[in-house]
Amino acid sequence: MVFRIWSHSYKEGDEMPNAQRYHGMGQNGGNLSPSLFWEDAPDNTKSFVITMYDPDASTGSGWWHWVVVNISPNITHLVEGASSNKLLPEGAIEIRNDFGQKEYGGGAPPPGKPHCYIITIHALNIARIDVTPSSTPAFVGFNVHHHSLASAQLICHLKG
Repeated sequence: MVFRIWSHSYKEGDEMPNAQRYHGMGQNGGNLSPSLFWEDAPDNTKSFVITMYDPDASTGSGWWHWVVVNISPNITHLVEGASSNKLLPEGAIEIRNDFGQKEYGGGAPPPGKPHCYIITIHALNIARIDVTPSSTPAFVGFNVHHHSLASAQLICHLKG
């Protein structure tokens, strides 16, 4: 069995639909977090972390669009719009993204080259990461790096 993630909002390699694009910065999207489903996490998983990252952002360090920590190991999906509609599982915490918001921020590349958006689900060997919504994605990444059992990715693209 292979740990995997997928969505009904878009398929692997698709262009990001308007519903998942940011509303602002030249985009007129719905800014809805995608539906996400995952299965076959390691048996000893104690929590999940979901991240969405754009390595192509012209910042020198990429762009964090979404970080959700402390998802219970018995959760296997999120509905589309879970972030903006406050439908995340009990105990899950959204961390401040690079838009400065504590919620999902969709794709909004500047004109030019296409950008890659990588959603990753991490299965962790700890029940929770001690963070607040104001913690940084880098702090979460440090903890994920030291407690990851497995991860799976879903990638889409958006032309700038």
